[in-house]
Amino acid sequence: MASLPICSAAELTPLLGLAANATAAADYICTRFTATSDKFTNTTYAIDNTYLLFSAYLVFAMQLGFAMLCAGSVRAKNTMNIMLTNVLDAAAGGLSYYIFGFAFAFGGPSNGFIGKHYFGLKSIPSAVYDYSFFLYQWAFAIAAAGITSGSIAERTQFVAYLIYSSFLTGFVYPIVSHWVWSSDGWASATRTSGSLLFGSGAIDFAGSGVVHMVGGIAGLWGALIEGPRIGRFDRSGRSVALRGHSASLVVLGTFLLWFGWYGFNPGSFLTISKSYGTSNSYYGQWSAVGRTAVTTTLAGCTAALTTLFGKRLLVGHWNVTDVCNGLLGGFAAITSGCAVVEPWAAVVCGFVAAWVLIGCNVLAEKFKYDDPLEAAQLHGGCGSWGLLFTGLFAKKQYVHEVYATGRPYGLLMGGGGKLLAAQIIQILVIIGWVSVTMAPLFYALKKLNLLRVSTEDEMQGMDMTRHGGFAYAYHDEDASVHTPVGFMMRKVEPASASPSPIHNTTSMVV
Repeated sequence: MASLPICSAAELTPLLGLAANATAAADYICTRFTATSDKFTNTTYAIDNTYLLFSAYLVFAMQLGFAMLCAGSVRAKNTMNIMLTNVLDAAAGGLSYYIFGFAFAFGGPSNGFIGKHYFGLKSIPSAVYDYSFFLYQWAFAIAAAGITSGSIAERTQFVAYLIYSSFLTGFVYPIVSHWVWSSDGWASATRTSGSLLFGSGAIDFAGSGVVHMVGGIAGLWGALIEGPRIGRFDRSGRSVALRGHSASLVVLGTFLLWFGWYGFNPGSFLTISKSYGTSNSYYGQWSAVGRTAVTTTLAGCTAALTTLFGKRLLVGHWNVTDVCNGLLGGFAAITSGCAVVEPWAAVVCGFVAAWVLIGCNVLAEKFKYDDPLEAAQLHGGCGSWGLLFTGLFAKKQYVHEVYATGRPYGLLMGGGGKLLAAQIIQILVIIGWVSVTMAPLFYALKKLNLLRVSTEDEMQGMDMTRHGGFAYAYHDEDASVHTPVGFMMRKVEPASASPSPIHNTTSMVV
């Protein structure tokens, strides 16, 4: 919103004529005008902060989506374990991001590599940041940690989650977000101190690289160093499907993530009341927010349908889990350029993202890489494509509105190759940075016997051996009266407990 002009009593007095009280009248008018102007300014701040807080709540709600998706994608014997790790990502990430992470990411003025102010939110709120901005960025940080937890599910010790989650949200992720999103970052498209990378800066509007690639590459190293789950590949090296126990939870988690993405992408504008100064008063940042929600939707929908028919052609059946992963792959890809591309380009993004995910899964199986949630393939692979997509399809008008006039835009839109070059640099440095920080951490945890659970624990399931019992308990009250036909699910007691006289018999009856 454009600020109102400053009222000056000295300028207003001559306009009131020679009246004896002209000066007093001018002072009164200016006082009332200033009060009205302040009220408009305060209202603008309130609207923008409310918008950002609401977006932060949506992004945080994605943690519930991650939890449901992870729970449905693992076997029932590890449900409590994976749910607890999702709670841990938010809790441990909250403290580490509060103490160190936010300062490393946005503690300016600083250098191009790392921030150095606002530790423990000191001096917040300020003219630059308010508490709502911290909450929003924290929700992004724990999303990156949640991605990683999916890659190493069903075989990782609990202490390893504590260590890597705190390290990732408190140091690794904040450094990347400083590079790309801070006004001091060396690769930032919003940099105000120093020259821009290739005169453009890397455009990663909502985090295809900063969030999704960071989480995906971290998960890749974790799963590689830890090795595949027992039984994932047979002795001859052939792939054996270890399917998750609940497609219902997978679908529920996917829809929750879809809903949260409307805070993830449109919310990354941070404000909504900004005018673009055009002749059309109905067009401003509020329109760009709506367009971003549309491009996000179209990319996900296209990726879902492409995966549906693509997998049908490849494997011969319709698989809801594959479709859900394809949908999320489309979202991960469009996250980089969602604010600067046309809706039709988002369809292209989603179509290619689906095939990127399918191709990455083929490579993962060929190299015997085991990722229960396809997190590295989905977030790492599709996130990388999203950055390239932005360098190809970013529209001149939208780049100039969202960032600044005169900036390079998409190669295929006539903007030259500078933006694409900046995007490629971002991909390479994220892969390099996450590799040199997270790979040694996982390797050290492995050497200290803190990474992987024992063979016995893995075979029995960590719910029983580490968390005191299974997530699901079934008991048929009429079992002693009416003998069912077929399979009967029963409650399984811990090994230390005395067996129930009713349930210490075989569960399968004919």
